[in-house]
Amino acid sequence: MMHSLHKCLLFVLFGCLEINTLGSEIIHGKKAPDNQMLYMASLQNDSGIHICGGFLISKDFVVSAAHCYNKTPTSVVLGIHNLKKVNNGTMRYRVKLCKHPSYKNIITGDDIMLLKLLKKARLSKSVKLIQLPKSKIEIKDNAKCSVAGWGSTETGGPSVDVLQEVDVSVVDYETCKRTWKVNLPANVICAGGYKTDKGFCKGDSGGPLVCDGKAVGVVSFNRNRCDYPNVPNVYTNISKYLHWISKVKKKHGC
Repeated sequence: MMHSLHKCLLFVLFGCLEINTLGSEIIHGKKAPDNQMLYMASLQNDSGIHICGGFLISKDFVVSAAHCYNKTPTSVVLGIHNLKKVNNGTMRYRVKLCKHPSYKNIITGDDIMLLKLLKKARLSKSVKLIQLPKSKIEIKDNAKCSVAGWGSTETGGPSVDVLQEVDVSVVDYETCKRTWKVNLPANVICAGGYKTDKGFCKGDSGGPLVCDGKAVGVVSFNRNRCDYPNVPNVYTNISKYLHWISKVKKKHGC
């Protein structure tokens, strides 16, 4: 009965807050330069459809969001900004999914997942790694960062196939929690959306929040009002999961 009540409360909460998790919209951004963000990964299903974003942190691991697990990604595509130009023979890698063991839903947190490439990625001029923080960090309020993803560029607009990026500013946790009016997960970073017209819409879930050249966050959730959101966008704080990431990498899987 308690489990059913918990599910019911979550349904009410998600419905009232109009929380978006999956999707691929970058709002008021610009086309990413072809020679930048070469760590970006497109998580795709068996039909070759883009379902989430991710980013390459080693030759055999991509980071994404745990809530992408239920969309059943079976491969990642690396080394391409335009998803219409994918070469399946050289850019597509089959994967094994390793979502965080404590993940239940986005509201309770731990929204992070590793994807183990079944064949190591070949690094090149079009495929690069992105660094993670080396220890737990707290990103300062108003720090300038960026987020990238594939998809539509306005609420309800048609999707696009070319990678988009947008600059966002970090919002301190207390302001973020007060604005959302819910108990946000503890291990999150808030950036973009709040009092601006820039950020993600429906997420491009799993994509990286990049600050000072390092991936510090994973796109998790926001609200439906993408053009003029009244709450900050929410990301999983990667620095809080460094031990788990290291453990999975050492085991070469989950």
